Amino acid sequence: MLNAFPRWKYMLLAATLIVGLIYALPNVYGEDPAVQIIGTANNPVGEALKNKVTELLSSNNVKYKSASIDDGQLLVRFYKTDVQLASRDLLKDSLGAGYSVALNLAPVTPAWLMALGAEPMKLGLDLRGGVRFLMEVDIASTIKRRESTSDHTLTPVEIEQIRNYTMEQTAATLRNRINELGVAEAIIQQQGANRIVVELPGIQDTARAKDILGKTATLDFLLEDGDNDLMQALHGHVPPGSKIYYLANGQPVLLKKRVVLTGNAIVGASSQYDSHDNQPVVAITLGGSDISLFKETTINNINKHMAVIYRESHMQESVVDGQTVKLPVTTEKLISYATIRGPLGSNFQISGLGLAEARDLALLLRAGSLPATISIVEERIIGPSMGQENINKGMQSVVVGLSLIVVFMTFYYSLFGVIANIALLFNLILLVALMSLVGATLTLPGIAGIVLTLGMAVDANVLIFERIREELRLGMSPHASIQRGFEHAFSTIIDSNLTTLIVGIILFSIGTGPVKGFAITLSLGILTSLFTSVTGTRAIVELIYGKRNIKKLLVGI
Repeated sequence: MLNAFPRWKYMLLAATLIVGLIYALPNVYGEDPAVQIIGTANNPVGEALKNKVTELLSSNNVKYKSASIDDGQLLVRFYKTDVQLASRDLLKDSLGAGYSVALNLAPVTPAWLMALGAEPMKLGLDLRGGVRFLMEVDIASTIKRRESTSDHTLTPVEIEQIRNYTMEQTAATLRNRINELGVAEAIIQQQGANRIVVELPGIQDTARAKDILGKTATLDFLLEDGDNDLMQALHGHVPPGSKIYYLANGQPVLLKKRVVLTGNAIVGASSQYDSHDNQPVVAITLGGSDISLFKETTINNINKHMAVIYRESHMQESVVDGQTVKLPVTTEKLISYATIRGPLGSNFQISGLGLAEARDLALLLRAGSLPATISIVEERIIGPSMGQENINKGMQSVVVGLSLIVVFMTFYYSLFGVIANIALLFNLILLVALMSLVGATLTLPGIAGIVLTLGMAVDANVLIFERIREELRLGMSPHASIQRGFEHAFSTIIDSNLTTLIVGIILFSIGTGPVKGFAITLSLGILTSLFTSVTGTRAIVELIYGKRNIKKLLVGI
């Protein structure tokens, strides 16, 4: 008789299978076509907007599934994609420029699964669709600024160096911002001399992504001008070194133009809640040589006000000499105006922001400021219909491959083949669950990786079963043949899978886009197949044969 398979291993397998089923289950429910609406500081999203949108849809005989407000945005779900597209255009025209209206695919995962942190896999641009931006970098303005500060005419070599540096820095900053947004498998590629292509597959929040990527934002810290009279400034007598700004409530303040600290000195930023009044704040961490000067300035201005000015640049179309051109436009906003209570060092907080504003500001500060103004010259939404067709074809390949494997294993290895098929299904569930847990993005190459993984998982069982048959031919007893078959095949299985895992890691390290997606799926699949094809299969075999006196094994023809 075989050694009894430890009970704790059965319990571990059962627990793993249950957890795998739970975290793989969200992928069954699918998604709703939806429209997502985000407002600005002057146009908040609330019940009034929700009522306006639902009334607008109803009056135009548009059937929608639901409308809900979550995390400061309005999400309207629909039953059909064509209704979603038509509704987006209707809402965009009706709401105007004060709101950002974007297409979305909203998961319909039940609340109890969401509470457990179970979410569906992200799908790549080729499966789910997503958004593709073509961005133009304003290299010309950057070169003009450098020329204005240079003591000579810039040479062609210097101009090319400026161009290359600006493009590299822009791409790096965009990549940082995308990472902060939590978008996996994003593609960022330079196109031509001054354009960058950004593809965001599986993006949930396309409106916010568009807003975040296009911002050329920075912060300036200014002191109040207490030496001059505010009322005289309001009547047109503004001192040369000062400027009037306005608080959110409309109250004017007079600030000195001299910048005490710029956003370039910020090395860390995070949004959080203040421990005293539970209001959103941005926690700032400074670095570099500016810290000492900033601390000295605040010491000399205790009980005076310091303001934080948020500057944002964007491209705007204007008519110059009868031609439409794009010119950079800078807007300024006073986001914080507080009293200096003590010397400020490398760590302090910016208050006076809403939750969404605090999050976005912290994200932009962490990711860094763009070196040049950029504009989105083309925005292409890859709709779910094309993605669904790719999904159907991919699923067909998985089903066909899995079916062929199941038929072959059952015919060739009899009962042991059925056991291998059960372990194979277990492997597929675990792989889907694991990809969902780690947030991996599934692409068409990723589906190819799944099919390859299934074949490799069966390959491990083939090695085990052939070794068992070899031991039987040598005259070993059925129980001994099973024992030796699993033990002797294990090293070969480890060797073959380890080399493939190394290749997967290399592909992930040097690859981009679809190659990376394939590498992730392949690597995770190797880990799950090792667990199911060895431990899982062994558990089922010993459950059937472990405590029985047998003379023959149903291990195939």
